[in-house]
Amino acid sequence: MAFDYINALLKKEVTRTPIWVMRQAGRYLPEYRATRKKAGDFLTLCKSSDLACEVTLQPLERFDLDAAILFSDILTIPDAMGLGLHFVEGEGPKFSHPLSSLSEINQLTKPDVSKDLSYVSEAVSVIKKNLKGRVPLIGFSGSPWTLATYMVEGGSSKTFSKVKGLMYENPKHMHQLLDVLADTIIDYLNSQIEAGVDSVMIFDTWGGLLNKASYENFSLMYMSKIVAGINRNPEGKTIPVTLFTKGGSAWLEQIAATGCDAVGIDWTVEIGEAERRIGSKVALQGNLDPSVLYASAEVIKSEAHKILDQFQGSTGHVFNLGHGITPDVNPESMKALVDAVHSYSK
Repeated sequence: MAFDYINALLKKEVTRTPIWVMRQAGRYLPEYRATRKKAGDFLTLCKSSDLACEVTLQPLERFDLDAAILFSDILTIPDAMGLGLHFVEGEGPKFSHPLSSLSEINQLTKPDVSKDLSYVSEAVSVIKKNLKGRVPLIGFSGSPWTLATYMVEGGSSKTFSKVKGLMYENPKHMHQLLDVLADTIIDYLNSQIEAGVDSVMIFDTWGGLLNKASYENFSLMYMSKIVAGINRNPEGKTIPVTLFTKGGSAWLEQIAATGCDAVGIDWTVEIGEAERRIGSKVALQGNLDPSVLYASAEVIKSEAHKILDQFQGSTGHVFNLGHGITPDVNPESMKALVDAVHSYSK
């Protein structure tokens, strides 16, 4: 079955501009909040294949979306490495055992993805079975640099002083950490592909913290390694790869040169400019400011049309937000966006 989402990523013909949004299965949906409550805590929700399937499918029941994205978290890999992931209400993810010394980095080893992260591929299998071919399923991972920031900082940070300090003071150890993470992510994404995902995406949430040289050496180099290591043609099927660096608009050309199929962009660059710079090489994903969803349906429609008008190609555009949908958005606003994109782009 030909899907507009896959075709757009591969710059093939589409019937309309496909749309999905980051965090589309999330706290803005009352049904998600109910399932989350039933699970008891966030990690239990992630680790139950049936509940992960339930929340993955919830937005598809409400909105005419062109793809589903596996419900999981980018920090599953550090959790599998024994860092003690937990979530603190109002503060986000925390690690009980962050990497606080060079000896801890030396001792870090690659987890056995088939065993330690088997619940993720099990969730993929259950979701694919329940999707019944309605839409494609996206698998994902955080980038090595983004995972390393959490592992060294011990959670979220405002200054990122620990991880950037490590990068400057002990680049050898930083590369050692990133190398282990990249090798693990290759195994992790390949296990998702084997379980049935139709495309994969790498979220480089914190790449925008870096200057150009540091970005190329400590973030992009490892994403390039992952792109090269992904099994993109299992059994004759093509698995498109999307890279997304939040705050990465200065480096679009370098991201496009990794060999990925699509580049996700945030709202700080106009999609018309991104298309002029790299649109001949890759597809583009993005890039409505998530805050537009706090406006009226008319404004949402108008802002969506502006992005669609800027994109000049007949294919190669997957409409998305420039980052994840925020928890207090009204679901009706999401519906207004999806409908506006589809009706205008047919």
